[in-house]
Amino acid sequence: MCGIVGIVSHTPVNQELYDALTVLQHRGQDAAGIVTTSGGRLFLRKDNGLVRDVFRTDHMLRLQGNAGVGHVRYPTAGVDTSAEAQPFYVNTPYGICLSHNGNLTNADQLKEELYRSDRRHLNTDSDSEILLNVFAHELMRSERLQLAPSDIFEAVTALHRRCSGGYAATALITGYGLIGFRDPHGIRPVVYGKRETEVGTDYMIASESVALDALGYELIDDINPGECVVITLDGQIHVQQCADNPSYAPCIFEYVYLSRPDSVIDDVYVYKARLRMGTYLAEKIQREWPDHDIDVVIPIPSTSRTAAVELASQLDVKYREGFIKNRYIGRTFIMPGQQQRAKSVRQKLNPIDLEFADKNVLLVDDSIVRGTTSRQIIEMAREAGAAKVYFASAAPPVRYPNVYGIDMPSATELVAHGHSEEEIAEIIGADKLIYQDMDDLVRSVNVGNADLERFDDSVFTGEYVTADISASYLEQLELFRADAAREDRRTKDNAVLELHNDG
Repeated sequence: MCGIVGIVSHTPVNQELYDALTVLQHRGQDAAGIVTTSGGRLFLRKDNGLVRDVFRTDHMLRLQGNAGVGHVRYPTAGVDTSAEAQPFYVNTPYGICLSHNGNLTNADQLKEELYRSDRRHLNTDSDSEILLNVFAHELMRSERLQLAPSDIFEAVTALHRRCSGGYAATALITGYGLIGFRDPHGIRPVVYGKRETEVGTDYMIASESVALDALGYELIDDINPGECVVITLDGQIHVQQCADNPSYAPCIFEYVYLSRPDSVIDDVYVYKARLRMGTYLAEKIQREWPDHDIDVVIPIPSTSRTAAVELASQLDVKYREGFIKNRYIGRTFIMPGQQQRAKSVRQKLNPIDLEFADKNVLLVDDSIVRGTTSRQIIEMAREAGAAKVYFASAAPPVRYPNVYGIDMPSATELVAHGHSEEEIAEIIGADKLIYQDMDDLVRSVNVGNADLERFDDSVFTGEYVTADISASYLEQLELFRADAAREDRRTKDNAVLELHNDG
């Protein structure tokens, strides 16, 4: 889960790219980067940290030009260093910068091909750099000095044939324009829009529609699965389907947690989908627990708030804000390292005792991943005086790792993996646990768009839409993603940095 943006405008884009990235900051807090182009040159600034910390006035002044791309990173592969901050750049052909959201599932194969067949050098462990080099290699086949949209469409078509996984990308080609494309299953989201000005039409490509809204752009459409959008520096737009057999299978976890509620993804309002999650969860409680003794419904802010409000309304139970969130603490789901996540929970949330005292409380969260956060929050509710603490998840049990760009932990670190719902309730310390049914989650989303007949719901079902995920692949993922392995890589990386600094 990263955030990407690209703009072609009639005025300088540095500030607008910065503003768009702040709107997309929820998609990645690890690193940020912007590259712009002017006079045939590229201007780049990227580093680890939040958008507000990476860019200073002197950096912004150097980001010249009326076109550029930006990125906020949430690491899913590779080590956590500023070398892997995006956008990435290659000088051949033409000079290309790329920002990528997602994950390639055949990255090892592509890395070998790029070295042995394409003779291209990779400088990081990021699959985003692999995607860029595949695109660059295929674009070289045109052998034209002056690019045409057809050359780019052919390159993206070849890229789709070579690359497997979930990916949405924006790319900037020096002297030519902006490109946006999406994997043939449409797993990761990306939209594009326009803004009419006195001097012409400006265009933006972004991960979520809220970035368009914030900067006064009108949504044109989602980039469809397999589709490519080309916007030249003089404002000409070209759109073409580039996949052989495209099919809609967007990531359903975008609607559960990842995206902002005010976004529209694949013609579905995220806010409305989350309202329906609350409705169906309430219907399940009424069906399976008609004599419930819930006194109050309290959300775990802030992504569960929409579902919790509707759930309380349907149950005719009081809704209260029982936790106050420190907005200056990052999202715990995307923090590296279990110790850092655990420490941040109590820093992030503070209970209002009077809303818990002597009450049977139903806590509502969007999902339960590792279970450690849920357990700590339940403990906080009991310490605040709750008589009983029930827990509801707006999503089904998360039992399997994600391989398409969400850094779900290894399977053994998922609390639901290998455990029944009764066992999970005991592990997290809840008096009762209610999960959303899978069919109801699907209904919550595809009511908004009948064309969405299939989703990437692999974290719940273990069924991967690219059909190339083997047991050995998941075993390697387990070794790579485990917190202990992450910490070992981080320690080694810090040692290298210290050695470099000492030298």
